[in-house]
Amino acid sequence: MARLKGIKIADFGVAIYLLAAIMFFIVPIPSFVLDIMLAFNISVALVVLFNCLFVREVLDMSFFPTLLLFTTIFRISLNVSSTRLILSTGNPGNVVEAFGEFMGGGDLIIGVIVFVILLIIQFIVINKGTERISEVTARFTLDAMPGKQMAIDADLNTGAITDEQARERRDKLQQESMFFGSMDGATKYVKGDATAGLIITMINLVGGLIMGVARQGMDINDALNRYTILTIGDGLSSSIPSLLISLATGILVTKGSKEADFSNTIVKQLFGIPKVLFLVGGSLMFLGLATPLNTFLFLLMGGAFIVSGVVMQRSIGKQEAEADVTEDEEEAEEIRKPENVVSLLNVDPIELEFGYGIIPLADVNQGGDLLDRVVMIRRQIALELGTVVPIIRLRDNIQLNPNQYIIKIKGIKVAEGEILFDHYMAMNPGYVAEEITGIPTQEPSFHLPALWITEGQRERAESLGYTVVDPPSIIATHLTEVIRQHIAEFLTRQDVQNLVDNLKNTNPVLVDELIPSQLNLGEVQRVLQNLLAEGISIRDLLSIFEILADRSLSTRDTDVLTEYVRQGLKRAVSQKFFDESEQNEVVLLSQKVEQEIMAAVKHTEQGTYFSLDPERIRQIMDDAQKKLSVLEEREKPPIVVCQPIVRMYFKKLCEDYLSDVIVISYNEIDNNINITAVGTIGEES
Repeated sequence: MARLKGIKIADFGVAIYLLAAIMFFIVPIPSFVLDIMLAFNISVALVVLFNCLFVREVLDMSFFPTLLLFTTIFRISLNVSSTRLILSTGNPGNVVEAFGEFMGGGDLIIGVIVFVILLIIQFIVINKGTERISEVTARFTLDAMPGKQMAIDADLNTGAITDEQARERRDKLQQESMFFGSMDGATKYVKGDATAGLIITMINLVGGLIMGVARQGMDINDALNRYTILTIGDGLSSSIPSLLISLATGILVTKGSKEADFSNTIVKQLFGIPKVLFLVGGSLMFLGLATPLNTFLFLLMGGAFIVSGVVMQRSIGKQEAEADVTEDEEEAEEIRKPENVVSLLNVDPIELEFGYGIIPLADVNQGGDLLDRVVMIRRQIALELGTVVPIIRLRDNIQLNPNQYIIKIKGIKVAEGEILFDHYMAMNPGYVAEEITGIPTQEPSFHLPALWITEGQRERAESLGYTVVDPPSIIATHLTEVIRQHIAEFLTRQDVQNLVDNLKNTNPVLVDELIPSQLNLGEVQRVLQNLLAEGISIRDLLSIFEILADRSLSTRDTDVLTEYVRQGLKRAVSQKFFDESEQNEVVLLSQKVEQEIMAAVKHTEQGTYFSLDPERIRQIMDDAQKKLSVLEEREKPPIVVCQPIVRMYFKKLCEDYLSDVIVISYNEIDNNINITAVGTIGEES
């Protein structure tokens, strides 16, 4: 009983509908039951037709292919039942006989001709056209899927839609592809149904004549007249619902808009232009006056079209005026809204603005792939540093030069560049002796000398050994470097909370021990920001939290905790900055300078600061720059190695002078890394 309660009335209805169709193939039914079923079949066909006509979106009829199969099998089962009655009793009921007599209007020849015309219309016009449109629609829908998926990803990446909206659009796109693919096959049901109906009609005619003459002793003329009428009636009683279903199928697959009020759209498209109505009305009136056609009729219809044109013209003018007034009112209301000002306070974390000349690079319809590259940047940073880059806003700015772009962090411009559209940037890696001609420029990310070259020069430049990149790659590389430099700024408390929640799913004990009893969320955030600021990945959050849980018992100084974490992640640090397979050249920090720095560090409740003489700081930095220039000449990374207790203070000292220098402590170097000192800061060369 509990199971029966879960079954809905609709479930019983569908099951009975299909079961009846199967039973009609096997069990003979009386003529009055056949009349009821034929009337029901016509009503179902009308319901399907009007639903397809007025449905606003094709996916609202997503089960139409299945419905088509159900109605087809039900209609054919009625054909079989009516054939059985025609051949066995010669009395298939009122509906079949009335259709046969009414179609011919009492004349057998007229009835046959009209019936044949109806079959031709269904076969050649509706079925053939619907089948072709379904095939083409399915193919184009499936071919367009990748482009639509990319468009959804682009809108999501630029912030035009949310994750939930993107998920809904992808689901809808998947449903559309499945629907039109199913419709391509379902139209074969319609064609097969019409073919089966024609064959059954011929069987009824020939079989009826044989049965009438051989079994019932009827005269050949009487049998021909009787069974031809019944055959036509039977054919019509099944062909008319079949024609309605075919028409509904055609309407559904030919709707140009996926969301449209079908009737209003048709009326507006046909009668929405006043001058068209004026021309039609004038043409009809001319035909009525200048030709032997019925003058009164054509003048009346021409006048009706002209009057309709006048009414439509006034209606359009009124709608435009109302639209202008409504638009003005909406603008005024928007200005008056208090939240209008609040919305202006929002600041995008990252923005890429570009001139109109760069728009083709970002426009998917013009073959641009800049949006795809931005998506890849976010994925790359997530894998490399273990944090999620905020949505990157892309927008055009007509105030910029056509080929200029700027990168903003929290509304402030931090970088800019300029490209030449349809050109490539060629950079000499340093060992190419032969020069090529081009427009001198500077690579925006690393400020290297470069040349703008044309498409024709690209192959030769690459063969000579030049590094050649296209404009989208230049912008994407520049954007990636800017994000890396400012990645610590993007890590908010909410982001940290999301990371904590994700880790808590697998390691709840660790998270509960650390937060909030030992460290609060803000302190964890500062440690993670310190790591990101120096390019250390926080992807291994489990190891980071394990170290924090052990070390936070003795100190809550986030700078000190950062050093402990770096030392605990020495394998990852070494792998990032050193090469295990070769001797790594570095610059050391002398013991004298280390002692000076530690003596100058002052600890207060507000934080740590230096009391070192500015002139001495300048001397240390000048010497550091001199020693690091040796590494630069050898194209090695600028790495300074020092004692663990000094590392963070020396790094802070370098931020205002040598921002690109990498400062690593001895405790952060893995045992299998070999280093060689090429100089020591604070010692005479």
